[in-house]
This record gives sequence, C-alpha cells and structure tokens, in this order.
Amino acid sequence: MPDTPTPRWTPDGGITIYGRKPALEALLDPTLKIHCLHLATSNRSAKIIAQITEIANKRRIEIRHHDRLGLSRISRNSKQDQGVALDIICNDFCSITDFLASPVERVTLLALDGVTNPQNVGMIIRSAVAAGVDGLLYPAKGVAALGPLVIKASAGTVFRAPIIHCDELDHALPQLKRAGFGIAMLEAGATQSLFDYQPFAPTVFVFGSESDGVSQRTRELTDTRVSIPMQNGVESLNVAVTAALVAFHLSSTKS
Repeated sequence: MPDTPTPRWTPDGGITIYGRKPALEALLDPTLKIHCLHLATSNRSAKIIAQITEIANKRRIEIRHHDRLGLSRISRNSKQDQGVALDIICNDFCSITDFLASPVERVTLLALDGVTNPQNVGMIIRSAVAAGVDGLLYPAKGVAALGPLVIKASAGTVFRAPIIHCDELDHALPQLKRAGFGIAMLEAGATQSLFDYQPFAPTVFVFGSESDGVSQRTRELTDTRVSIPMQNGVESLNVAVTAALVAFHLSSTKS
C-alpha cells in the first residue's frame, strides 16, 4: 500500500480506462498517477492479468476486486472492459464549479458543442494541449465519451489536458458569461477574420458538431463571430483542423 494517503477519487479529477491492454500500457507509464486498479473476481488466469497485478503491486497501487456487475458499474462498458478498469488521476481535470471558484483572469477556453466523432474530439484535445489553452469545456452530454477512442486519437495527451467537466453546455456557458467570459464562434459569413481577432477578456471559443455546427442555444449566447478566410473554392474545414487553428491563434494573442 502507498506510504501516503491515497487521494479521494472523483470522476471530475481523472479518468477511468478499461480493458487489459490499455490498463497495462497505463501502468507501464511512470508519468501517470494511478489511483486504483479494479479487477473482476471472474477473471480467469492469464499472463496479462498476472502482469497487470505484478506491476500494480510494484507501484504500490491499491487493487480492488469486484464481482462482474460491480466491475461493469466502474468501467461503464461491460462488453469491452475484459474484467479490468483503472482510475487515473489527472491533475488538470476539474469541474465547472471548481473552475469558477478560482480567480479568473485573462484565460482562453475551448468548448465542445455536439462534437460526437471520437477522433475529432481526441485531435481537438491534442491541439488544445499543444497550444497551451487554459481549459477545454467538456460536457457529459452531447459529446463523444472520454473513452479509448478519444484517448487514442489524442495520442495520450488527454491525461494532461486541462479538461473542465460540465453536465451540459447549455448550463455551463451562461455560468461563464455571468463570470465575465465572452463567447465566440466561427461563422462562414462573419466579416472579422479569426487572425484579426484579439480577445481582451476571458473567452470561450465554441466548436459545433460535424454536421449541424453550433447549436441554436449557443448561438444566442455568442458575443463574437469570426471566420477563417478560404481560398480556391474551399467552403469549410474539419472541426479538428479548425480547432487547431483557433487554439494556436488564441495562444499567440496572449504572448
């Protein structure tokens, strides 16, 4: 057992991954802080289970055993968890409540509004981390789940991403607006170019779904709309590509 008390586990402060190979890979990464390893009592003897258990013991990680139903409640995916789940503490994860409880200065947030393709979400996370944005507003509803496909597409950057959890974007954005945030989005017909946009206050930049764009409710809350100049007849860009451009531009305006 660890020499120091194990931090209280909260879903807002980390991520639970599942599956034998993903758990083994995470355990082998010394940069990841593991809260707890969960194993199903129904697991049959297997080399990979023995490896997982051995590494967890060497790292002095708590191991909890559950019946199959109990393990599925933790993994939330009984069909694919293979009897293994792992709680990973992510120091830069927080809830919208905790985020707003801290002093807000000139920060830049990205927000996902109906982005359901896990690969796009993972790539957006990777760009947000690479560009050094202050936070990524991640609703529990209407967005691809923070699972294996998103983790893979993010190339593992999800574990150090500044993710701010909220239940629904429709509730979080008004909270941020009351806290002094401006809300921005892309619109093809907007006269102001993204590359001329210089936010001087805390800002949330929202990215809409792959098919329908930003929701009507979000549009009504928006203060600023900008466009990306296009040439050669190109009408639009993939949402992940767009997010990368926005993330790096906004980060450059803060330097």
